[in-house]
Amino acid sequence: MGNGALSGAVIAVAGAGGPAGRAALLRLAEAGATVIGADNDAERLAEAVDAARYAHGGSTVVGDTVDLLDLQSTRDWAARIQKDFGRVDGLVHLVGGWRGSETFTKTVLDDWDLLELLLIRTVQHTTLAFHEALQASDRGRYVLISAAGASNPTAGNAAYSAAKAAAEAWTLAMGDYFRKAGIAEGADGATSAAAILVVKALVHDAMRAERPNAKFAGFTDVTELAESIVGVWDEPAAEVNGKRLWLTEKP
Repeated sequence: MGNGALSGAVIAVAGAGGPAGRAALLRLAEAGATVIGADNDAERLAEAVDAARYAHGGSTVVGDTVDLLDLQSTRDWAARIQKDFGRVDGLVHLVGGWRGSETFTKTVLDDWDLLELLLIRTVQHTTLAFHEALQASDRGRYVLISAAGASNPTAGNAAYSAAKAAAEAWTLAMGDYFRKAGIAEGADGATSAAAILVVKALVHDAMRAERPNAKFAGFTDVTELAESIVGVWDEPAAEVNGKRLWLTEKP
């Protein structure tokens, strides 16, 4: 795997144990990266790491059980990666979660409490923990996966859409940090990037098996998402920094 497009890159994946995380580990490993996955579920993380290792035996894929809701634990994870591998060239944020309601008036604010932790707090912690290492990289990338609902919320998805919108705003602020840091270093803009991949929703094989008659119109397959994640490194930092990159129809 030494001649892949991401050969030599060290990339962390937060939320690596889910279907999208599994697909990302596989594709990043195929591209030649050293991949370090994190999840709070040790069993499903181990399964995802083992699958990527089995598929791409020449790649280094490891897992680390991390509580991303704890800032110090997240910083410790970033420090371990730098100590063990010498650098960090990317953080892919795949921590997800969804809660919705039948109507706006039936919104349960407890749903917000959960989504604020999963969709916002983990973004805050990973950006704060990894920003210096990503800026120091010659190809640093922070990749957030977001949803079209952040730009076009529906009545029953108020909490989810608001949380996604907040995560996007936080990520765009990180992009501004990269832009200003690049200028300060004498570059013409950003040398690292924070980018947002926007989907309507994600679909994977298990979902199709459970609902064989569903069309999943407008959904993005997790393998297509993984391909797009790798593609963020194909573009110059200035072309993707602070940008929403749409994988579904823009509202």
